[in-house]
Order: sequence, then structure tokens, then C-alpha cells
Amino acid sequence: MDKHFGETTLQRRMKITGLHKILMLLAIIFVSDMLRAETVQKQTLAPGYESLQFEPSPPGSYELPVLGRAADGDVLDSDGSSFRLHQKMGDKMVLLSFIYSTCGDINGCPLATAVFHKIKNRVQKQPELADQLRLLTLSFNPTHDTPDVMKHYGQGLANENLDWHFLTTRSELQLQPILDHYKQNIQRIYDQQGRNTDTFSHNLRVYLIDKRKQIRNIYSVAFLHPDTLVNDIKTLVQEELSSQKAHTKQFSAIDRFVPGDNKSDYETKSYATKSVALTDRVGHEANLLKTISHPVLGLPPVPMSSDNPATKEKIALGRKLFYDRRLSFNNTFSCAMCHIPEQGFTSNEMATAVGVEGRTIRRNSPTLYNVAYSRSLFHDGRETALEQQIWGPLLAHNEMANPSIGFVIDKINRDVDYRHRFQRVFGKSAGMESIGMAIASYERTLNSANSAFDRWHYGKNKSALNDQAQRGFKLFTGKAGCAGCHTLTKHHALFTDNDFHNTGVGYREAMNKTATNGSSNQRVQVAPGTYVEVASSIIDAISETVPNDMGRYEVTQKPEDRWKYKTPTLRNIGLTAPYMHNGSLATLQQVVQFYDRGGHANENLDPLIKPLKLTESEQDELIVFLQSLTGDNVNELVSDAFSAPIGDAK
Repeated sequence: MDKHFGETTLQRRMKITGLHKILMLLAIIFVSDMLRAETVQKQTLAPGYESLQFEPSPPGSYELPVLGRAADGDVLDSDGSSFRLHQKMGDKMVLLSFIYSTCGDINGCPLATAVFHKIKNRVQKQPELADQLRLLTLSFNPTHDTPDVMKHYGQGLANENLDWHFLTTRSELQLQPILDHYKQNIQRIYDQQGRNTDTFSHNLRVYLIDKRKQIRNIYSVAFLHPDTLVNDIKTLVQEELSSQKAHTKQFSAIDRFVPGDNKSDYETKSYATKSVALTDRVGHEANLLKTISHPVLGLPPVPMSSDNPATKEKIALGRKLFYDRRLSFNNTFSCAMCHIPEQGFTSNEMATAVGVEGRTIRRNSPTLYNVAYSRSLFHDGRETALEQQIWGPLLAHNEMANPSIGFVIDKINRDVDYRHRFQRVFGKSAGMESIGMAIASYERTLNSANSAFDRWHYGKNKSALNDQAQRGFKLFTGKAGCAGCHTLTKHHALFTDNDFHNTGVGYREAMNKTATNGSSNQRVQVAPGTYVEVASSIIDAISETVPNDMGRYEVTQKPEDRWKYKTPTLRNIGLTAPYMHNGSLATLQQVVQFYDRGGHANENLDPLIKPLKLTESEQDELIVFLQSLTGDNVNELVSDAFSAPIGDAK
């Protein structure tokens, strides 16, 4: 026995043996890890991790066929907000991937995220692409991948330079229809005891979706590479530009812009609609800021609010709001449905406007061309600033029918895209003031001049206006007296004094309504070439009574303001029929004839209104002059409007 260590040799041997076992176990673990690491190293990585081994086809040198409609469904954003998948797609091209956050297959879900990350880094250096692309990563494991998990998963991946949203669903019940539509076969993996391993067997798929929500390509593991995806995105961009150019060429003549359902010859049995589907109305986005920063020939500098300077981003936000049908109570009605771009930003088909669910509006939709120069708004001038005016139709029961200001604000702020845009433009979420400022900024860009008249009168181009129109201008400023209200100056012409006048139109409507209501039959056209006689009493019984319209009096309560209405601009007058506050005059010929007769007599008739005694040829010359006031950028503004998103009716 070795007394020196106080223990027996056997005890020492037992300790050595135990230490040997520990060392052996560590060696086994080390070797096992080495073998496992070697196995991982030997696993073939997907092409998306490496440099592309071939030269891809140049963007635009090939076509991407339409593979079907991108499916919709209910999803949750990473902040827990509920959306439809199409809402999250918005008006951009989309790359959509299906993943689950705990996937351990390096050639599975992590591959999709890695490729998206590479695309993000590349595209954000190209603003022309970044502004048109959105990345969506949707989990197919809602049990584990809650919004908070997806928020954590996306940390460090998304940034302000490119939209990248991390989505999940409330349940597998909501998820399954989406997976079915995209043909995503997902199978849970269970162990030998039948226990869920929280892993899945699935085929990785990434979908390229265009702005019309059509699937244009589907990428599997072997084809998922940032080089090919970016080239496909650029190809779609070029395709859209080509379509816009073809559209601009197709609509090169102003008279090609006709009502969406042009009812010419509707009275005949052979009538056929010429309506153009919204999906076919492709336009080209214009530089709208230039209409403010560089006034065109014939117009003065654009009046600007010091509290609301125009910027490209603010105009784009207002443009999106203007055409978004979701701003109405039932998500079906936008500002543009009364102020229709190809109908002169008014409505050629309606004497008076029609609101949500066909509700009656008692006045004609005024044109928005050159509305930036208006000192008062609405036919009665009850508002004086575009920023405030928008809330009138948004809240009117018979227009967009929203129950309150807060209702509109909350709806806008629930949309992630709008939240992002308002934060970027105003540094805060949408509010009453910022919504008005955004829409007003877009409306201030609808400036149109440099007409044939402008080029002749202000540009001193003697050949720009034909002789008949020149004689019409002489009548306009002389015998016909039109320039007394539709004013022009030495350097520019708004063709309005921004004042209010009683021409007798409102008075005549009020008196005729009282005299004829329910007293006779009315001839009603129920189909092309088909008429029926209906008693006025029956029509009155089922129709909403249109309230009396007293014009400016309703604002001032001054008796002398009865039946006074704001002088409209005459710019683009050839595009903005019907005329007068109630749309009662369908053509320029009827307008000229009305003023030639001296309006309609009443005690408050404006003293400037008196019989003109124009000859028939003089009336024609006056009309030709009025038609020469159409601006040369109408096509550009309408084409820009056609390229705007219309909002989701869902």
C-alpha cells in the first residue's frame, strides 16, 4: 500500500480507468462531430448559394408566360394585423416564398430566405426596381410561427429601402386554401412513436407575381438563383414599359378618350358597348411634379400652400388614395369614379353624379383640370382649400358614405403599405390633415394648357389657330362678352374669374320642378332601342327626392346669392360635357345657344347675362374657339391615371 497518497493502488487504477473512459467518450464525440461536419460539407449546396455557372439570358430577350392567377387568402402581418394576401401584394411585383422558421434543411426554407436577402441587397441599389418589388415570406406552420416569431425571424432582413413582409396565418384552417391554390404539398413528419417532430416534408417553391396578380414564374431549388430572379423582374419591368408605350400610341388622339361605356347610338337595337375593362387600361406613369414646378404656356405659377409643399413621394401617395376604392364605406367607390380621367376628370355620362350604391347627388361633377388655381371649391364655393375639400365627399352619405373621419383614418392605417408610405412622407401615421394634404398634392398636378389657343395667343405662333377659331376668340372677348366672367390676362388665362354668377339655370330648374312634378308621363329607355312610358307619379314614388339647390345662398344665406354658382374654367371644355352645375346642357352648342338667348330671366339674373344675337356662323366660330382650349398634355395625364392602382374591392 502506498501511504504517500493515502489510497490503495487499486483505487488509483480505478480512477485511471474512469478517466480513460471519459477521454474515450470525448474522443468518440469529437470524431462523431467531425464525421457529421464532413457529411454536411459533402452535401451538395443548391445553386442559389453559389455563383451562377452559366450566362443568363439578358432581361427582355425572352417572355414569361402567364401561369395562372395568384391566389388570395387571409394572412397576418408580423405585427398581428389581419389582411388579405392580395392586399399585401398591393400594386407591386411580388416574390412569394413559403417557409417555416425552424427548417433545418439548408437547401430548403433557408435557401429561399438567403436568395431573397441577396436580391434585397442587389435591388435596393436600383431604386427603379426597388420601388416596384415586394418580397413576401409566408409561414406554413402557424402553430409555431406566430406573428411575434415571424417578426423575430425577419429582424435584420427587412429595411426601409425594399418592402419585405413576414407573414403567417391565424390557423391551419385559414392556411390550407392558400396552400391548395398554390399547389403547395406540405406533410408533417412524425417519429416512430407517432409524435409530431415539428418538421415538414415539402417542395420549396418561390412564385414571381406581376402587378396584375398573375403568376409569371415558379422557381424550385434547382432554379432559385438571385441572378435569374432579378433578370426575370427586369423582364417584367420592360414588358410593362412596352405595354405602356403601345397604350400611349394607341391613345395618341385626344378624341380617343371616350367614356368607359360610350353610349353613342344607344337608342338603336344594334348598340354594342365599347367599354374597356379596367385590366386592359394600362397607362404610363408620368412625372407629375413638373406640372407644378414648370407651369406650361398659358398658365401662371401654381399657387402652393406653405404648409403643404409638393414632393414626388407626397404626390404618389395622394395619387394612390385618389384611385383607391377602399376609401369609401363599402370599398367600392373612389374619387376617380366621379372624376373620371378619360372623361375630362368629370363624368360625361351623368348629368349629376351618382355615389355609393347608386345614391343620388344633385350636382354635376366639376372637372379637376387646373383645380390648383381655384380660390373656392364646389359649385357653391363652400370650401377654399383642396386639403379640406376632400373630406366633403368622403363623409357625404350619398357620395362615399363613410360614417366618420376616424373611420377613414383607421381604415387607411390598417393597411401596411399606407402606414409605410405615410411614415415616409409625413413622419407619422395617417391623420385627417395628412390625408387631405396627400390627395390635394395629387390634384394640384392636374394642370393642362399649352393648347392651340395658347400657342397662338401667348406663344405668337400665327399658324397654331385656324381662322375660324381666331374669329371665335374675337367674339369671345367682344360681342359675345364671354371674357367678362371667363377672364384672361396679358400673360396667362385661367378662363374664370373665380366668382359667382346667376345665369338662370338654377332658377329655371327650381321653377320647372315645382310646375311639372308628377303631372305627366315620362319616356324611359330600358334597353337599346326600347322605350316605355312611365307615369311621373310612379317614378316620384320610388325615387329619392332631390332637394332644392339654391347655390351660393346655401353658404352665405344672403338672398341676393340665390342660384349663384361658381364660374367654371373653360380650359379643356371640349372634354368636360355635360355643362352647368346640374349637367342640364349636354353640348357646347346648347351652352352657346343658352347664352345667346340671354340665360333665363329672374330677379337676381347677373347683369352681364343678356341676349347676344349671334348668327349661326358666329355661334359655330365661338364653339371652334372653345374646342381649341384643350391642353396638349391631356393624353399624358390620362395615361398616368390609367397606370394607377384602383384599390381592392375586398
